[in-house]
Amino acid sequence: MGLSFFLARRFYGGKRRGRRSQASAPAIRIATLGVALGLAVMIVSVCVVRGFKGEISAKITGFGSHVEIFNIKSGRQPEAYPVDVRGLTERVAAVEGVAHVQRTSFKPGVLKTDANFQGVTLKGIGADYDPAFVRRHLVAGHLPRFGEEADANKIVISKLQADKLGLQVGDKIYAYFFERTVKARRFEIAAIYNTNMPQFDRTTVIAPISTVNRLNSWPAHLCSRLEVVLSDPSQLEALTPRIAAANGAKGGEGSGPAAFSIRDLYPQIFSWLDLLDFNVLIILVIMVCVAGFTMVSGLFILILERVGTIGILKAMGAGNTRIRHVFLWLATFVVGRGLLLGNVIGIGLVWLQERFRLVKLDAAAYYVDAVPVDINVPVLVLLNASTLVVTVLALVGPSYMVSLIQPAKAIRFD
Repeated sequence: MGLSFFLARRFYGGKRRGRRSQASAPAIRIATLGVALGLAVMIVSVCVVRGFKGEISAKITGFGSHVEIFNIKSGRQPEAYPVDVRGLTERVAAVEGVAHVQRTSFKPGVLKTDANFQGVTLKGIGADYDPAFVRRHLVAGHLPRFGEEADANKIVISKLQADKLGLQVGDKIYAYFFERTVKARRFEIAAIYNTNMPQFDRTTVIAPISTVNRLNSWPAHLCSRLEVVLSDPSQLEALTPRIAAANGAKGGEGSGPAAFSIRDLYPQIFSWLDLLDFNVLIILVIMVCVAGFTMVSGLFILILERVGTIGILKAMGAGNTRIRHVFLWLATFVVGRGLLLGNVIGIGLVWLQERFRLVKLDAAAYYVDAVPVDINVPVLVLLNASTLVVTVLALVGPSYMVSLIQPAKAIRFD
């Protein structure tokens, strides 16, 4: 291997010293460019899909959680099927892999101004709720202190609701709740959020859990849902049954509260996101095929260009295997340069998008206003290694062409 590597390096170094023939130089440039563009497309595709899946998943879990415990009948009668959290919170929090447990209560109603109205659902949160998601998506105002009585009448509405009702931060608005009698409550707009998820932004209003519980006539130990945040979301499928066992019921079964994973609650969205993985797989296969095809073509040209050299090496006693290794090493150098160029192009484009958000999207259709990206170093390393291995392996077959070259004819080859 030492001689093969040395000869391959000499052959490849001839390019920098101007000794490469006019026949092989364009082919090698095309092969290098093919590998570079293929890797760049793969990097961009994987980073965009990872970013898109991460962004959408974060928004869905931000409005809910990784696992939610509630009575499935509460969808028809929210006030009639609360969850008693006495003892339940401690049992769920003790499950290994659970990072946080928080209470939420819901109350459907109507926000009404003099000119318009909007059907909404108040989502009550308290001091135990992690407000990072809501705070990250605020576009105006400040998040109230929902655990304090001073902010009991302050709410956070979405930009979509604010635009429809003509509301701004600091405005007062009446909300009406319909049961056996009509209940009215006057709220102050403390902040406005925008997540570009219309199925949530259209109806969700953030309010203090104490206020929502009073509207439902519930004591403090009752709530609509117990939301469970996992320390590792990738363990969702494994931890959901364990959380259900801590709840004392199987997930999705029984007449009492049951545990449901976020994938159970929004199967259509997650099926759509899973479909993106298949699309990326198709792109990866096509790009690897393009890189492999250009390298095979380049290898054939390199071998034909070096027919005389191959004949001399054989006449001096070099075997077919050693000569094949020379050209495989030479091809590896070309692929390596293509990978370097592809990383510069691909990572550069992804960084520009992450830094400046150059490519915009229709938020109503894609749930985000710009193409999201996620740069993951292990994934990039895997892409580079896979491309190098697959491309070089694809050259093993064509490299056997050297065994067809006869030394007597090759030395006279012009």
